[in-house]
Amino acid sequence: MTNTAKTSESPTARQRRVWDKTAPSYDKQIAFFEKVQFGGGREWIGDRARGRVLEVAVGTGRNLSHYPADATLTGIELSPAMLTIAAQRAADLGRDVDLRGGDAENLPFSDASFDTVVCVLSLCSIPDPATAIKEMKRVLKPGGRLLLLDHIGSSWPPIYVAQWLLERLTIRAAGEHFTRRQLPLVQAAGFRIVETERLKAGTVERVHAEMPA
Repeated sequence: MTNTAKTSESPTARQRRVWDKTAPSYDKQIAFFEKVQFGGGREWIGDRARGRVLEVAVGTGRNLSHYPADATLTGIELSPAMLTIAAQRAADLGRDVDLRGGDAENLPFSDASFDTVVCVLSLCSIPDPATAIKEMKRVLKPGGRLLLLDHIGSSWPPIYVAQWLLERLTIRAAGEHFTRRQLPLVQAAGFRIVETERLKAGTVERVHAEMPA
């Protein structure tokens, strides 16, 4: 693809291209960071999921093994290459998962369709995270759960500055943000915050919020 073609891409198309390219090596790349930065995060999400579960940006399906056995799972993913790996992982696990291609900012589901919506390590690169969170709210049933895990801007100023400098490169190259924080967007969307944890010098946050009844 020429540089001219790349500059004419929409943000969503760029993210699809980036994740398609990353898909074959993603599991190997993320394994190290899960040990040192996100350890226990996927288990934390799985322990709180219930009922009919939608995972937004399901990626290669690394959360699938952590959901309750009685949960009904649906996953949506922008990247066809990532979705192919997720489908193979679901088959290997023997889990029945409805996997679909789609955009987090325009979810192809009816209002109030799910008991739980999950998004892990993805709002950092979704072009419009506020719109994505509003879509997650739309498809949740009253009283439903929103479960998020992501890296965010550090609460320690020296690290935050380093993150800001790093994302001068990563935003341009891959749409990856390091100083975003999702909790204020969740609050602005009208969710009730049930539980939050901020870890690793404030660079990782887990959020459990609830759709108003």
